[in-house]
Amino acid sequence: MRIAWSGLSRLGRDVSLSAIAAGFVTVLVGFASSAAIVFQAAKSLGATPAQIGSWIWALGLGMGVTCIGLSLAYRKPVVTAWSTPGAAMLIASGAGLPLSDAIGAFVLCALMIVIAGFSGVFERLIGRIPVSLASGMLAGVLLRFGMGAFSAMHTQLGLVLTMFGVYLLSRRLLPRYAVILTLLAGVLFAAVRGLIAMEGVSLQGAVPIFTVPTFSVAAGIGIALPLFLVTMASQNVPGVAVSRASGYDIPVSPTIGWIGIVNLLLAPFGAFALNLAAITAAICMGREAHEDPARRYVAAVAAGLFYLVMGMLGATVALLFAAFPAELIIAIAGMALLGTIGASLVAALREESEREPALVTFLVTASGLSMFGIGSAFWGLVAGVLTLLVSSGSVAAKR
Repeated sequence: MRIAWSGLSRLGRDVSLSAIAAGFVTVLVGFASSAAIVFQAAKSLGATPAQIGSWIWALGLGMGVTCIGLSLAYRKPVVTAWSTPGAAMLIASGAGLPLSDAIGAFVLCALMIVIAGFSGVFERLIGRIPVSLASGMLAGVLLRFGMGAFSAMHTQLGLVLTMFGVYLLSRRLLPRYAVILTLLAGVLFAAVRGLIAMEGVSLQGAVPIFTVPTFSVAAGIGIALPLFLVTMASQNVPGVAVSRASGYDIPVSPTIGWIGIVNLLLAPFGAFALNLAAITAAICMGREAHEDPARRYVAAVAAGLFYLVMGMLGATVALLFAAFPAELIIAIAGMALLGTIGASLVAALREESEREPALVTFLVTASGLSMFGIGSAFWGLVAGVLTLLVSSGSVAAKR
């Protein structure tokens, strides 16, 4: 009891408005950018509107519990997400299979994640990635968000210019509150100009629906295995790399293992795959969350609370986020990540001997290259490691 009270007392001291704002932006960006893919994936598997609401409930609950529990346990920002590449894969490969078989595949995928985590196999593999390459990968992943903040001016010049002006002034006068002030300015501008479409938004709670899983070879090979590989390679690998590049060395094996456990419990309700976040995690790990890195875990806890609300309200939150203009979401994401992009580039290019491999990692990741259903973050790391091995061999040969 004393330990629990001490933990709550510390959390109370560490809470800040900037961290809460970072948590909200994390959820806003994460949900608004990919919720449509999750809805489409559920529909492609024959889910009813009520079952789709259950999927959102399960995913929101899973992300909320893991963000809050793991961040409080480690006192470091641990941000989780659903597997967006996994959802995209379901759209392509799940057609023709019964929903119960797909649910069974979700259970199998979660079991594989649990084994990969607690066995330590995944951590041993990820531990071989140099910090410079991880930083280059992070910068490459986030580059399109930074650029997007300014390319959004093509369609909403006034909105984005207003937000950028507020951001610059806030960074100078009130740096801890720059992101929340920028977001408020964007929402106010959009409201005044009539850019927020609130028609059709109504309060609807999600009801969890348990689907009894069934197991088939087709679903195991066609869904479970590729979902596991895509989630680990495209999501968890970058997630660990982002954390380390941001200066947080979280215990990888138990973290992945516990995420898998939560995923396993919620899979029958529609939680297809949970994993460490990469892009949205960077928002909680940057200076905008708090100047003191030791207090940034509060941002991840706040994100977890917002995810819980998102899960409970289900479709209502989806409609609410969809009401905001897309340019507002793109702009706030890019501006919230400017500091992290800069810090990542500095870390990637610091060591001269690893500069070229880090640059290759950055460029391949930023290119958006995708092969075999696996995204560019993984291939960027592969290209960087190969470049590092070849260049190290060349140096050794000259000697």
